[in-house]
Amino acid sequence: MYSRRRSSSSSDTLERVVRLASESAVVIFSSSSCCMCHAVTRLFCELGVSPMVYELDQDPNGKGMERALSKLLGNSPAVPVVFIGGELIGSMDRVMASHISGTLVPLLKEAGALWL
Repeated sequence: MYSRRRSSSSSDTLERVVRLASESAVVIFSSSSCCMCHAVTRLFCELGVSPMVYELDQDPNGKGMERALSKLLGNSPAVPVVFIGGELIGSMDRVMASHISGTLVPLLKEAGALWL
């Protein structure tokens, strides 16, 4: 019974992450003390995007959400995690690679996060 309840709770947490990730054009799951989280948020702001940022260390279910995000990323560190247009982009390295290759801005435009 305990494992079933835990599994259900884990499933509910993952559903919450997916729901939150789809509520804005750009969503960042972050930690208020993480310098990489701050850097990725700043990148989007400097591009003219207003991301929705969820500070997991300030959420009562933040630890559960971190575990769910870590599973989505293949057990890599859980923050920062970026979603654009409801789609998982990944962590800081994936965002920066996309920015450097020139694919980030078109992705942001397609998601409705940028108009220019």
